[in-house]
Amino acid sequence: MRLRLGRPRHAVVIAPHPDDEVIGAAALIGALRRRGCRVTIVIVSDGAASHPGSRRWPAARLIAERYRESRRALRRLGVPAGAVRTLGLPDGAVSAHLPACTLALRRIVADADLIVAPAIGDAHPDHRAVAMALRRVPGGARRLAYQVWPPRSLDRGRGRGRTLAAPGGSAGKRSLIRLHRTQLGAISDDPAGFAIARHELDAFCYPLEAFVELCR
Repeated sequence: MRLRLGRPRHAVVIAPHPDDEVIGAAALIGALRRRGCRVTIVIVSDGAASHPGSRRWPAARLIAERYRESRRALRRLGVPAGAVRTLGLPDGAVSAHLPACTLALRRIVADADLIVAPAIGDAHPDHRAVAMALRRVPGGARRLAYQVWPPRSLDRGRGRGRTLAAPGGSAGKRSLIRLHRTQLGAISDDPAGFAIARHELDAFCYPLEAFVELCR
């Protein structure tokens, strides 16, 4: 079933890591901006855990670059750098900082009428922690959930699932994800470092984004 956007005034899109906002909701962000909606992006973790063994990319450099990658991709979607908020919680340990995460989200979403966040069933623990934190945030805003891990496992278009087509199709979404080069093999001096696999990238570039409407 097609996602109906309505006319939200302020949408907050919450990403556990820098890149989740584009993987999970690039088409949605772009559609909201074209409708004149103010969009705030919240990046919860610092993204530093992807390459802990890299000497060329110590944590401070990696964090700064990952934030730059997100801002660069979001600028293409019409989101200015000033609308990107970073909480700086440790990548891989968001669950250990649930009270701080909850407090920060409570403040940021206070005037939002649409909140887009990870699904509670996502396979990544940071994603589940963010969903748990958001459950503790009261309010009557409409809420949509997206899933990143595992790729494409979210039910598309059936049950409570809602889909939205990416305007540029698969190629358009791929071009945005490719801006996150630190997650696509650009860091080569950490054999144990993370890189999105080809089949995962293909799945992330699926031209339909899927969301579940959450009941409040």
